[in-house]
Amino acid sequence: MEFSDAEVERYARHLVLREVGGPGQQKLKAARVLVVGAGGLGAPVSLYLAAAGVGTLVLADPDQVDRSNLQRQVLYTEGHIGRPKVDSAAEQLLSLNPHVHIEPLQTAVTGQNARELVKGVDLVLDGTDDFATRFAVSAACVAEGKTLVTGAIGRWTGQVGVFAGTPCYRCLVPEIPPDAETCQAVGVVGALAGVIGSMMALEAIKLITGAGEPLLGRLLIYDGLSGQTRTVKVGADPECPDCGACPPLPLAGEGRG
Repeated sequence: MEFSDAEVERYARHLVLREVGGPGQQKLKAARVLVVGAGGLGAPVSLYLAAAGVGTLVLADPDQVDRSNLQRQVLYTEGHIGRPKVDSAAEQLLSLNPHVHIEPLQTAVTGQNARELVKGVDLVLDGTDDFATRFAVSAACVAEGKTLVTGAIGRWTGQVGVFAGTPCYRCLVPEIPPDAETCQAVGVVGALAGVIGSMMALEAIKLITGAGEPLLGRLLIYDGLSGQTRTVKVGADPECPDCGACPPLPLAGEGRG
């Protein structure tokens, strides 16, 4: 896969990075990534993946930009209020990097369409705040053999995890918590979305290029008030309705030329 002179200049800091280099940048350009949710986490995820040169970003979100989004969803401006998030995001991302391809899908991801969306990509990132959506995305990733990078935020705390095969996200959260909170109800500090979204993008880049050690089967928890992080291992649930006793999957970047 050839790079234009403009791309060589654009990705120069990646090309000299030992863990990425030319082969890794080629993998990024060849990658097709689904980002579920173009909100607080999807905004920084999409910005950094587009800037990194991920060839195709598929953005799925049914919502329009609201003024209350602008406190943390840094992809949007006042001029985008009332417009579909995915269309506004596509414009912004292409202005950042015209060498990538953006596919905006103004749709919710549900149990009915999740598998169709997931099967056509190499990697899935989910930053939604709805447990039904998270469960549908996780189940589709298990069924289609795709790696999932998931993130969540609330108040001052965020988390990032990577799941491939078993354990899966449903092993971590078997059922919708009865006291589940949303950012709309309890609030969230805006900069936390940037922290966790950037971590999700970093995990995606590692997975695609084969660099380092991803958070596979682990959950990184960040406390913004104390500035502390901890990482916990997620145990596989043999009774999990999604992954059961499925074996771990090859990671997103493995086997790529």
